[in-house]
Amino acid sequence: MPTPQTTNQKGVLYLDGTRLSRALKAGIARVLNDADHLNKINVFPVPDGDTGTNLVLTMRSVLMALANHKDRNLGRTIELVADSALDGARGNSGAIMAQFFHGLSDGASGVARWCTDNFSKAVVRGAEYAREAMGEPREGTIISVIDAFSAEVTLQAGESGGKDFAQVLERGLARARIALANTPNQLEVLRKAGVVDAGAKGFVDLLEGVTDFVLNGSPRDSLDQPLPQIPAEETEFAGMETVDLTHRYCTECVIVGENLDRRKVHESLAGIGSSMVIAGLRSRIRVHIHVNDPNTVFEIAAQHGEVQNTKADDMLQQQRSASQKGRRVVVATDSAADLPDEALENLGIHMIPVRLHFGERSFLDKMSLSHAEFYEELRTNPIHPQTSQPAPGDLRRMFEFLAAHFEHVVSLHVTGKASGTFQAAQSATTRLHAPDKVTAMDSMNASAGQGLVAMYAAELAATGAGPEEVIAGVTHIIPLTRTYALLGNLEYAVKGGRVAASKKRIADLFRATPVLELGDGGSIDVGGMFFGRKNRLRKFVRFVKRRQDISSNSRILIAHAECAEQAKQLEGLLREALPNTQDIQITQLGTAIGVHGGAGTLVVAIQTGYELPEKKSS
Repeated sequence: MPTPQTTNQKGVLYLDGTRLSRALKAGIARVLNDADHLNKINVFPVPDGDTGTNLVLTMRSVLMALANHKDRNLGRTIELVADSALDGARGNSGAIMAQFFHGLSDGASGVARWCTDNFSKAVVRGAEYAREAMGEPREGTIISVIDAFSAEVTLQAGESGGKDFAQVLERGLARARIALANTPNQLEVLRKAGVVDAGAKGFVDLLEGVTDFVLNGSPRDSLDQPLPQIPAEETEFAGMETVDLTHRYCTECVIVGENLDRRKVHESLAGIGSSMVIAGLRSRIRVHIHVNDPNTVFEIAAQHGEVQNTKADDMLQQQRSASQKGRRVVVATDSAADLPDEALENLGIHMIPVRLHFGERSFLDKMSLSHAEFYEELRTNPIHPQTSQPAPGDLRRMFEFLAAHFEHVVSLHVTGKASGTFQAAQSATTRLHAPDKVTAMDSMNASAGQGLVAMYAAELAATGAGPEEVIAGVTHIIPLTRTYALLGNLEYAVKGGRVAASKKRIADLFRATPVLELGDGGSIDVGGMFFGRKNRLRKFVRFVKRRQDISSNSRILIAHAECAEQAKQLEGLLREALPNTQDIQITQLGTAIGVHGGAGTLVVAIQTGYELPEKKSS
C-alpha cells in the first residue's frame, strides 16, 4: 500500500478505508500524548480535570476497533469508527466527538472512498450532528472549533475547488487553530484561567495527527509510549480554586432499542441537569448529563429503551483530588466500604460504586440510591437485592483519571472471599495505559473494616508517603483490622441464601441474635449467638472485647443501619470496655453487610496498634 503523497508531488486525491484508518491512528496518538495537559486545562463546563482521560477512553475504543481492520471501503470504516467511539464515549467531549464521527458516517453512507468534495459534505454533517447533540450549545467550546474546521473545509473543497486532501486539511487545521485560540474570548471562565477549551484542544490534536499523516505518510507520535506525567505540584487546575457545583454527578448511560428518537430523549431529560449531550442514532443512544440524582436519569432513560452501561462520577471528589498538593499517592475503594463523609472529603478517598439490583432495576450503590432509600426498598420490595462488582469500565475509568493526576493509585477492595471486585480491579489494571501506576489490594475486610483500612492508607498518603510506603503500611494494618456485625434479624440473610430457613426458625424460637465476624484471610463467619433480646448491645461489646487486645491503642468505626440511637449507645459501651481507644466514629451502614441484616444491623470495626502517621518533612 503506497503512503499518501505530499503536496509538493501530485497530492492526495482520495482517502479510502485503509488510509483513513492509518490517519485516525496518527490523530489518536496525538490526543493520547496530550491527555495530561488536557486534564490540567479542563475548567469548563466544570473543573473536574478529566477531559484528557475521557478522550483517552473514547479514542482507545476506536483504536481497538481499528486494530485488525483491513477493509478498504471508506463508508464501512467510518461507520466502525463512529460505533466504537459511541461505545467508548466518556464525558462531554467524548460524546460530542462520537457524535461528530456519526455525522461523518451518515454523510459517507455508501461511499467507497472520499474525495475532497464528498469529504467536505460529510464534515458538514458531522458538525451538524455534534451541535444537535448538545442540550445547550456554547460558543468557545469544541463545537466552535468543529464549526470553524467544517467551514474552511467546505470553502477549500467547494468554492476553491481544491482536490488535494493535504491542502484542504492543512487550511482546515489552520482555521481550527485560530478558533481554538479564540475560545478564551468566548468563555469568561477560560479567560480567567488563562487556558483554551480542553475539549476543543483535543479535537485540534486529532486534526493535527491526521493532517501530519496525510502530509508525511507516517505518524509522528507513537501509540506505544506511556502518557507523560504531570508533576504532582502542577496538577492543580489552571488558575482555578475548587468551586461549588450546581450538579455533582457526571452521569451517563446507553439506551438500546429500535427507532429511538434523540429529540424525545432530549426533551424528557431537559431541565433536570446541565451539560447534556445526547449522541447516537436510531438503535443506540448515549446520554451524558450532570445531575444531583443519577437514578432519575436512568429511570427516564428506561422509558425509551433498555438502559445499559450506567455510570456516575462524583465531580466534586474529582475536583478536590485533582487539586491536592503534596500527595504522591491517591487512595480508591469500592462502595462496600463504609466511611464517614468527612473522611471521604478530607482524606481525598475515591469511591467506586458497587452495582445493586432489585430484579430488573439497577442502582449505583451510594450514588443513585441513598442509605435510607436502600433500607426502605429492602423492607418493601418482595425481590431480594443482588449486589455485583463494579463494571470493568467503571474501574478502568477511575484508575485512568487518578493515574493522570498522581504518581500512584492504591485501590482497596472488599474481601475476595465475598466478592470478585478485587479480581476485577486487578484485571482492570492490566488494560490501563500505564498499569504499573495502580496497585489493587484485597482489604480482607468489608463495611467499616474496609473503611478503616482505606482511611489509614489515605492518612499515609496525606503525609507525602510514596507508593512503597503506603502499600507496606496497608499490608501491615490489614491483619490488625477486625470487623464484627450484629444483625438486625435473619430474614434477609435467608432471602439472600446466606442462612438456611431452618436456622432462622430455631433462632426465632430461642430469640437468638447471630454475630458475624470477618476472620483471618477475609472469610465471613458466624462468630457467636446471643439468646434473648435483653442487653444485646452489652453482650455484643463483651463478645468484641474477648477478641481484642485491650492494652493496645486502637480506633473504632461503628456503622449502623437506620439505628443511630443504638449506635450512640454502643459507642459509650465500647469506650468503657476498651479504654485505650483513641477515636470512635459513627457512620451509616451500606449494602455489603446491610443487605444480609436489614435495618437495625450494627457493625463494629476495630484497628489495633493504631497511630496517626506523621507528616513527611518537605
